[in-house]
Amino acid sequence: MHPALSVIGFTTLLGAAQGLIVVLGISSLAGVDIPHLAGLLWTSVVMLVVSLGASFFHLGHPERAWRAMAMWRTSWLSREVIVLPLFIALAGLWALFATIGHSPAWLILVLIIVAALLWVCTAMIYACITFIQEWAHPLTLINYTLLGISSGLVLLCSLLAFLDPGSALLATAAPWAIIMTVLGAAGRWASLRRNASLVPASTLQSATGIRQAKLRQLSMGMSAGAFNTREFFHGKEAFFVRNIRMLMFGLCFAAPAGLILIGLTGNTGWPIVIAFPLQYAGLLAERWLFFAQARHPQNLYYQVVS
Repeated sequence: MHPALSVIGFTTLLGAAQGLIVVLGISSLAGVDIPHLAGLLWTSVVMLVVSLGASFFHLGHPERAWRAMAMWRTSWLSREVIVLPLFIALAGLWALFATIGHSPAWLILVLIIVAALLWVCTAMIYACITFIQEWAHPLTLINYTLLGISSGLVLLCSLLAFLDPGSALLATAAPWAIIMTVLGAAGRWASLRRNASLVPASTLQSATGIRQAKLRQLSMGMSAGAFNTREFFHGKEAFFVRNIRMLMFGLCFAAPAGLILIGLTGNTGWPIVIAFPLQYAGLLAERWLFFAQARHPQNLYYQVVS
């Protein structure tokens, strides 16, 4: 598939903001003192609004986006379109309560539940597409959730290391950030291993309707490029994809976990401050790879571009 930058930005920002809110919610319900709670919540709300805005850039007619809600009975995209504004509204409401010094437990609990539902909706948009085998697996939902929680924890650690490096919450959250980042790396590695072993259900014969045992296609099936040849293949060489994979593991997982560990053991805050910016660059690489490695069956017909 051809990764759209707007979708990459939308899903990565959304996941990190969800993770931050869930971590803050669990900490608050557990009675943990959270310094700068209102500021952290408003930061997450801004990220959510920016991610929502980014989602409009890949629409042909953004003014018709509201119509996406109509198919909520059968479409995971419609459900996401409904749940996301609800989540933003609830997050903004908690931020308002926190600004005046009050955080209702019922609101936080509902917010955590809606966040989990939003992860399900976002991941199932892709996992429900059965003919794209790379997505149609529970690992899609697992990885979206793990990466969201991991990035939320790393973001929290980076913000606290900048705002209040001596806080008890930072000392508690940092080990969990390392653990969740390692789990995220394990989940992503498992999906890559699975995808590498997949055998396409379609063949060149079934794609073209020609039943000859030996079949070799010499053209893309049309005289020039079109929507299908642009949108269903990333167009990059295998060398580029391999380097994106290395960049993903280095920036998304190894760098933040290592920097947080250095900050903890060295009793210094600056490595933790830069952990999230580096991880976010890795998240962009991870999400690009997620889309790029999805092999659409139509590329069997457009063999030249696949």
